[in-house]
Amino acid sequence: MQEIYQRGPIACGIAVPDALENYTGGIFNDTTGDLDIVHDISVVGYGVEDGTKYWVVRNSWGSHWGELGFFRVVRGTNNIAIESDCSWATPVDTWTNQWLHYTTDDEKNDPRNDVSNGGKENTSNEGFLTKKNGGCARVPEVTFEGGEIKNVPHAWEVVDSSSVPTNWDWRHVNGTNFVGWSKN
Repeated sequence: MQEIYQRGPIACGIAVPDALENYTGGIFNDTTGDLDIVHDISVVGYGVEDGTKYWVVRNSWGSHWGELGFFRVVRGTNNIAIESDCSWATPVDTWTNQWLHYTTDDEKNDPRNDVSNGGKENTSNEGFLTKKNGGCARVPEVTFEGGEIKNVPHAWEVVDSSSVPTNWDWRHVNGTNFVGWSKN
């Protein structure tokens, strides 16, 4: 909740039971127990309605689906596995002090950076998404050499939990929609 409130939407993997595909509105609560993550969405907010806590989710199935392309799902119970596989990026401020990246000779000479034809040409039968290269399955955990890379504080280190609002939705921030179909 703090990450969403402070810095914006986060990406999460979810299960897609049949009832979700047929969703037309309200707070979705899957009763099948499906936790097989097969789809990615953006969590853009959260709230409470009539005592039920929920996440506000932007889906990619078009504005004809759900609540104009969004849906709400029960929060706090890992319904459809929404609370088990989430990611976000915390940008490092390189613009205030004009920190620029200059490409090193090693980077320039790396064959993976061949853009002479507008992009790296795949001359191998071993494509990027092959099982040998990891496929497109999620990795269970990422580690960094020397421990966690920590350039900026995490959301929970900046804002005390008690100051995070009960309801937050990036579609309605002081009258501005930051996650409409033309923005993400």
